[in-house]
Amino acid sequence: MTQRTFSIIKPDATKRNLTGKINAVIEGAGLRIIAQRRIHMTEGQAKRFYEVHKERPFYGELVATMTSAPVVVQVLEGENAVARYREVMGATNPDQAAEGTIRKLFALNVGENSVHGSDSLENAAIEIAQFFSEADIVG
Repeated sequence: MTQRTFSIIKPDATKRNLTGKINAVIEGAGLRIIAQRRIHMTEGQAKRFYEVHKERPFYGELVATMTSAPVVVQVLEGENAVARYREVMGATNPDQAAEGTIRKLFALNVGENSVHGSDSLENAAIEIAQFFSEADIVG
């Protein structure tokens, strides 16, 4: 079933000019990039986006990291896009990520792991709506 999911190419990757290489892995996995925008996330956007983690000890550091440099927000589309993209991203800890995954290839460490992807269809819809309108998405 064709689905949409949300992706962020994080500051550690954009600072190293990896957007094109990461996009090539995404597309090579059979996912289409149907919307993409390079933005500098504001503190408010980052706090709202990661609100689910606000009680966790790493929340402040996460917000600071995500606002430290531009990010690339994306809408991806494909068969079982949520699960497919999570597979393509690899484990959060790059040391545990499978060969050929984005995090194995490009992540620096657990905190600077290059990409974010939605963990469910419901969250994908919520996350997409935070950064894109339907008019932005050219499926």
